[in-house]
Amino acid sequence: MLLSMVIVACNYVHTSWVVIALMAVAFFGKGVGSLGWAVIADTSPKEAPGLCAGLFNAFGNLAGITTPIVIGYLVESSQGSFNSALVFMAINAAAALVAYLFLVGEIKRVELKPQA
Repeated sequence: MLLSMVIVACNYVHTSWVVIALMAVAFFGKGVGSLGWAVIADTSPKEAPGLCAGLFNAFGNLAGITTPIVIGYLVESSQGSFNSALVFMAINAAAALVAYLFLVGEIKRVELKPQA
């Protein structure tokens, strides 16, 4: 997640190859930090993996719908500059990092109580 926040540095460099290198590092960090399916597989109750996967995909798709809209508004409001969009993406990475560090807690399988 820290590596993915490197994308904000693209705002401050002017050489194309440096921008490409920074973006490569950021996307590599995003790929390494994508633990979603591993966490779902490790934590889903054995009785409801489909439900958990469906909820995971629903919220992921919601982010996939809203993020381009937010970035479009940010770029439009800054007269075509992507600076605020890159800052927005770095803030998202920082929020994910904080969530994993302080909200997620121990990763263990959820056990459902048998119904009477």
